[in-house]
Amino acid sequence: MEKVKIYYNKVDEAISVMKEVAEWGREKGFRVWLDEWLTPEELITEEARPENFCIGQVEGKTACAFILQNKGTEYWNDEYNNDAVYIHKLCVRREFAHRQMTKALIEALKIECKARKIKYIRLDTRLDEKIVRKIYLMAGFKIVDIIDYDNGNSMALYEIEV
Repeated sequence: MEKVKIYYNKVDEAISVMKEVAEWGREKGFRVWLDEWLTPEELITEEARPENFCIGQVEGKTACAFILQNKGTEYWNDEYNNDAVYIHKLCVRREFAHRQMTKALIEALKIECKARKIKYIRLDTRLDEKIVRKIYLMAGFKIVDIIDYDNGNSMALYEIEV
């Protein structure tokens, strides 16, 4: 497995990777983020400060990007906020696809979380996202809850213990 080095406070580079991956996804017909959602004005919030925008590098090349927050979304109960970090907008550049990059990133995050006494790494996505579900499960995450909505959509809450 490749070794990932995580860099924080990388707003522009992280968003650039997110846009690159989203464009590829749209070309393939996947339901992905629109470019107008991937701007500092849209993504920087009280919970997602510039320092939360991360990139992961392998041998000096940017392989992935994500937002790492100390607070979950509306899907997670408040009780979870003190002992976990939450990954949002995780994406891997095509050059690094099919190389277990998500698993390598999680292993790097676990080291940082242990040092900070964080117990869990969490993320959420729609339950019907079969490809990402497989990636997250292969990386060691477990689905800890499913939230069903009246409109037929469901959210899956994923967690991995540090």
